[in-house]
Amino acid sequence: MRLSSAAAALLAPAVIGALGLGSVPAQADTSATAARPAVRAAWIKTCYDEKREESWPCGTWRLLLRDGRQVAVPAAAARGVDGKGRRTRQPATFAVSADGRVLAYERARDHRLVVQRADGGPATELPASARPRGVGSDELALTLSPSGHRVLIDYTDDPERLRTKIITVATGGITTLPAVYSTQGFSADGDQVLATRAMSDNTTALYALRPGGGFLKRTPPTIVVNGGTYALDAGGTTVGFFTASQDKPPRVRTYDLASGELSAGADLPLPADVAPYLARWSGGRLTTTITTDDRSGATVVRVLTVDPANGAAEQADKYTIDSGYHAYVLAGE
Repeated sequence: MRLSSAAAALLAPAVIGALGLGSVPAQADTSATAARPAVRAAWIKTCYDEKREESWPCGTWRLLLRDGRQVAVPAAAARGVDGKGRRTRQPATFAVSADGRVLAYERARDHRLVVQRADGGPATELPASARPRGVGSDELALTLSPSGHRVLIDYTDDPERLRTKIITVATGGITTLPAVYSTQGFSADGDQVLATRAMSDNTTALYALRPGGGFLKRTPPTIVVNGGTYALDAGGTTVGFFTASQDKPPRVRTYDLASGELSAGADLPLPADVAPYLARWSGGRLTTTITTDDRSGATVVRVLTVDPANGAAEQADKYTIDSGYHAYVLAGE
C-alpha cells in the first residue's frame, strides 16, 4: 500500500499486547465497538538477498484493520520451521477468521499453535497433538470457523498418517476426520464442515459433517464438483458456489444437499477473467472476495456481497496490500 508521509503517520502500527491494542489515535472514538475493529487481512513483508537471489519473510505479521490502522503481532512467528524445528525461509502458518475477530498462528518462541482474539488478550494454546512431532510449518494449513470458535487443521502429509482435525478452541476437544474426506471449509455457523469424497464409481460426493457426529451426503452434478469455491450455509444444507471460465463472467449457483436441487445460476457483473477466491454465507447472501494485482505488484482486494438468485453484487469493502509483502492471508481464508 503506497502512502503519502501524512497517511503513513496516521497508519503507524500499534502492537497487540497482553491487555489489547497498544494505542488509540488521538480524539478517536474509544467505545467498545471502535476499540475492536475487524481485521481485513494479515501480511508480512519480504526481504531479499541479492547474492543468493533469495527472498524470505521478515519483520512481524501485520494486521490490516477496517478502520485503516495496521497492528503488528510480535507474538506470531514470522518464519516457519521444518520437521526438525529448524527455521526455514518460508512464512509461518497464520489464519484470520471470516469475521476478522480471531487469529490463529504459530507462537514465535516455540511454534506452538495458538488462537487469540484480534484485539489482544491472552492466547489460547491448542492441544500439542494439533502439531504432531516432525510436522513442519509448510505441512500445516489452518482454517478458522467464521467466528473463530473452531479450527480446522489439514496436513499435507499422507492423510492415512496425519488426518484432518477439528478443534473446539474453548475446550480443546478434537474431532479427527477419516482420511477419505477432503475438507472445503466450515459452515456459516462453524458447526459443520463441508467436505468432498471420491467414490468408487468415479463420482465425487459432498458431505456436511458434524464434529459431534452425523452427516448429510449427496452426489452432485459435475458442475457442482468443478465449482471449487464453496460455502455451506448455517443450516448445513445449502451449498453456494461459483464457476469461472476464461471467456464468460463468473456465475453463482446453489445446490441443496437435502433435495438435490440445483439453481439455474446467474452471471456476476465481473469480467470473464476474474474468478471469485473465497465464499461464505452471510444471511441469505453470499460474500466473496476478488483479488487482482496492479502494475506496481500490489494486490487489490474487493469484497462483494452477492444475491445468489440473480447475481446482483455490491462492493462491501476494498483495500490494497502493498507490493512489499512476502505473503498475506485474507480474513476467512
